[in-house]
This record gives sequence, structure tokens and C-alpha cells, in this order.
Amino acid sequence: MKSLTTAFCIGLLSAGMAFAADPVEGVWQTEPGDEGNFAHVTVEKCGEQICGVLGQAYNSAGQKIDSPNKGSQMICDMKSDGGGKYTGGKNRATDREKVYKSKMSLSGNALKVSGCVAVICRSQNWVRVK
Repeated sequence: MKSLTTAFCIGLLSAGMAFAADPVEGVWQTEPGDEGNFAHVTVEKCGEQICGVLGQAYNSAGQKIDSPNKGSQMICDMKSDGGGKYTGGKNRATDREKVYKSKMSLSGNALKVSGCVAVICRSQNWVRVK
């Protein structure tokens, strides 16, 4: 009986861990910014919300470059609405030094990130790296 209870608890914990992972979590490649550079952004849960941190940056030739923004938060306070939709967050565009009220839409290995500052809106299509 004790073995059965232990197995049941382990099963519940495993199911809970699998359920906790959000499909948007991973590393995403941005579209090139105004200067032609792009970057990898690591998206993960931060509490009950989704956040993204800027990782390695690359120039237009795909060569690694140093970025003063490496390690900074690009996405914050995003909430999952289910069905691959995320709203209520903010997205920081380092090439324009603006913070946009943002939403995201996930479809397979493609992530559309869009947002607005007042009436100025912008969007990018990111591709999953891993």
C-alpha cells in the first residue's frame, strides 16, 4: 500500500511539472532591428507571468557582437490567455529605446510579438532557436 501511495504521489508531481511548462518557453531569434542586428531572447516563466531576457546579439552577417543590453529584460508581465495568446505585458525594443504595451501570439515555432506606444505600433515575427 505504501508503494502504491508513493507511486501515485510521484505521478502527480510529474504531471504537475509537465503541466507547468508553457509552450512559449525557449530561446527565440528576433527579426533584425533598425541597424540590422538581431538577438536571441530566452523566454521563461517568472512567477505566474512570462518574461524574456536578451541573450547573445548578432550583426547582419550573423557574427556574434557585444551588446550593452545583454542580460536585460525584453519581455515582462506577459500573461497567458491560452491557445497560444499572451497579453498584458510590455516589450522593450532596444534599437529604439522604447517600451511597448505588448501582446504575443504563438504558432508552432513562430512567435509574433507586437505592441504599441500611444498610436505608434510595431511587430516582429520571432523564430524558435531551441
